[in-house]
Amino acid sequence: MTDLFSRLKFRTKINLGLTLIVAFTSLLIAIFVIRMSSDALIEQSRKRGEVLAGNLALRAENPLLSVDLLNLGSMVNELKKADSEIEYAFIMDEQNRVLANTFSDGFPVQLKEANESVGNKISVVTVDTGKSRLFDFAAPIFLSDKKLGMVRIGLSRSGIHAVVQNLIFAIMVLTGAVLLLAVLISTQFARQLTLRLGSLQKHAEDIVTTHLGPGLRKDENKDENITDKFKRIVSNPPKGDEIQELTETFDAMGMSLACHIEDLQITEADLTRQKELLKTIINVSPDFVSLLGPQLTYLAVNKTYAEHLGRSEEEIIGLTDAEIYPEETAAARMEEARVVLETGRPVNKETREPETDDSPPRWFHTIRVPVHGQSNNIIGVLSTSREITELKSYQAQLIQSQKMESIGKLAGGVAHEINTPLGIILGYAQLLQEDLDPEDQIAKDMSIIEKQTRVCRKIVADLLGFSRQNESEKITMCFNNSILEVVQLVSHTFKLEQVRISTELDDRFPIIHGDPEKLKQVWLNLLSNALEAIDEKGNIHISTQLDTASMTITAIFADTGHGVEAKNINAIFDPFYSTKPVGKGTGLGLSVSFGIIKDHGGTIEAVSPLPRSLRNTLELPAKSGPGTLFKVTLPLDELSEEEQL
Repeated sequence: MTDLFSRLKFRTKINLGLTLIVAFTSLLIAIFVIRMSSDALIEQSRKRGEVLAGNLALRAENPLLSVDLLNLGSMVNELKKADSEIEYAFIMDEQNRVLANTFSDGFPVQLKEANESVGNKISVVTVDTGKSRLFDFAAPIFLSDKKLGMVRIGLSRSGIHAVVQNLIFAIMVLTGAVLLLAVLISTQFARQLTLRLGSLQKHAEDIVTTHLGPGLRKDENKDENITDKFKRIVSNPPKGDEIQELTETFDAMGMSLACHIEDLQITEADLTRQKELLKTIINVSPDFVSLLGPQLTYLAVNKTYAEHLGRSEEEIIGLTDAEIYPEETAAARMEEARVVLETGRPVNKETREPETDDSPPRWFHTIRVPVHGQSNNIIGVLSTSREITELKSYQAQLIQSQKMESIGKLAGGVAHEINTPLGIILGYAQLLQEDLDPEDQIAKDMSIIEKQTRVCRKIVADLLGFSRQNESEKITMCFNNSILEVVQLVSHTFKLEQVRISTELDDRFPIIHGDPEKLKQVWLNLLSNALEAIDEKGNIHISTQLDTASMTITAIFADTGHGVEAKNINAIFDPFYSTKPVGKGTGLGLSVSFGIIKDHGGTIEAVSPLPRSLRNTLELPAKSGPGTLFKVTLPLDELSEEEQL
């Protein structure tokens, strides 16, 4: 029964419900109205019977005293004829003898005992004649306090029943009309309601089957029951009224939405993770990465670029180059970005930032490329800038090295050609001195020629050494011992000049393959330059450090002299470059040292002023200069197991 009711359409349920409600309400109202009307009619009939019996008793006093039977008979007959509902009427004397009655077929004797009046009140009883039920009214006839007799009237109840039946019929007809009207109204109301429900269900089904259903993703982590239930509902629509169908459809929509929300949450988590990963990658990049929009405003920058500009990422986003850079620089950068946006041609260039009080000049390699949208239109400019200051320095060093190599070859060739004539001049000058008196002016002039010729041969020898025209005789040697031998050689002279030499050599005594004499020449050149750089008194610190990872040995010569200006730091290895006065040096010492170290496969570089960490290590005098540091690195021979430890 419940299943049958659930399968009924919603319109039928509304009609059935409203019909039952109206019918039940009408029945209750009809019963109540009929009951009240029936009671009112019966009460009215009783009162009318009491009035008729009372009037007949008053009228019957005189005829009863005079025993006028004819008049009494006329009175009861006239009363019966006057009212059709009166079934009978009769008058009795005080001995209950019937003096007048309306019965034509004989007076029923049992009727006298059916109702007896007590006192002077009218008594009313219901008498059942076997054919009908009627009210019997007994009104006593008094003269002063003496009872003369009694008047009896029988009033039929058929009229009352007829009126009640007519009332019931009218109420039923009215109830039926109201019920019919209610059914018509409920049918129209249910029709409108079900039409809206049907339209809503159709749209819901369309959404589920076309938009939500195909997007339902099923994976291992998803609730299998929800997915299976959704597919079962879509493939097997539920049977029931419109409300149940709509409820099931919304359930399916809800389950589908739950699945889609879960998919969106997973996708959102993936996108967030990818965004964080991409942001991390961009931020850890040492390059300056930025994205400009169509209006040349910054849409995104990485952390490195923001730190370079001295602002936070949030402060830069939304600004233009005009609000960040000086006017001239901003105009050039915005023009480049505008060209990329309009033409789509990338920009690839090297730029140089000018030197400031806090930073030396810096070189950057900048690439600007267009960013295309979905319709292949240009929607922005992606810029990446990488600092190439160190690369530029290497390029300058390479160029300088190539230049020095060319000069060395030229100087070596020239020195080789003039070395022999100088030897002949020196030989003949010595022979001529042997034939002359030492006090002779010619002998003294020949001595000057011999001395200047030796100076020229020293220059030629240095040039040959710089150009590596002289072959080195490399042997296995101790790196530290070669330095200590030179230090011991010059220590007395340096002490006289109030220059203290301190050493901090690696106690593992690294072994290299080199020319001891030429390396000693390098150490001597470095120490001589340090002595020349120290004006009064100062310190020279020599340290060596073995690096087994790179298989190199490094020697550092640091002095507290007047240092080298930054603009000349790359020129000190050039041949004939010297800060010494004329006649005090040829400027070939560092060039020759550069050639010897290069011939040994090593490197030599200079730093000025001294690094702060090293200045703290050295006991510098109060008026010491910025100092200069020379760093010489040579490759090692294969280390023994003890040296590696």
